[in-house]
Formats: sequence, C-alpha cells, structure tokens
Amino acid sequence: MKAKTIRSTVLGCAAALAGAAMLSVPGSAHHSTAMFAWGQEEALSNMTVQKWEWTNPHTFLYAVDADGNRWAFEGMSPNHLVRYGWSRRSLAPGQVIDLTYYPLRDDRNGGFNVTVTRPDGTTLNQFGEGGSRQ
Repeated sequence: MKAKTIRSTVLGCAAALAGAAMLSVPGSAHHSTAMFAWGQEEALSNMTVQKWEWTNPHTFLYAVDADGNRWAFEGMSPNHLVRYGWSRRSLAPGQVIDLTYYPLRDDRNGGFNVTVTRPDGTTLNQFGEGGSRQ
C-alpha cells in the first residue's frame, strides 16, 4: 500500500507541474531603441544599396554613400513592414536611393531607417502613411 501511495503522490506532482508549465505564457523580450536619436530625423541622398536583409526580428539595410562610406540601418520587422507596402524585393543591390533615418547616438554611420525613396520616386515609410514616429 505504501508503494501505491508514493506512486500516486509522484504522479500527482508530475501532473501538477505539467499543468503549470502549460499555463505559463512565454515572455517577450526586445532591445531598447536608446542607441538611436529617436525622432531626430536626418536625410541622406544618393545612397547605393549593398544589401537588404528581410529578417526577423528586424530588417537591415546596408548602403554606401557617394564618398564610399558604408552605412547600416535597422528597420522594423518584415511582419510590420508588409502592412505598409514593403517586401523582400523592395530594395535591390546597386539601386540608388534617398533615405531618412534616426542616427546612432555614438555617431557611427547608421541608425534606424524611417523612409526610403526609390529611383522611380515612390517612398516607403517604416511607419506607414503620416510619417515618422516620435
């Protein structure tokens, strides 16, 4: 009888732990935007796209300016951008674009991309119509 009681207790505890594990909700972690001068939009013209990474959790745009300086820009997630007309084919290597961005606070070449104006004149905005988010 003692072995049956121990087994019942062990099984009861295991069932309780399994139930608690199923009820737990995964947490969401995200990095800060403190590295960017958020809301302080700057513009760059005649940037040549090197690479457009359509990746989660953030997209990345790598470009070169007319002086040959390399720049890197973080963007919103593909899931967010598709709602505003972006796609993995929005930008292509060699394409010359104008863009706006929130600069990095440490003065490196890069920041958070806000808009891109393509050679045909269309402008894509990371935050949709209405412009930048402050």
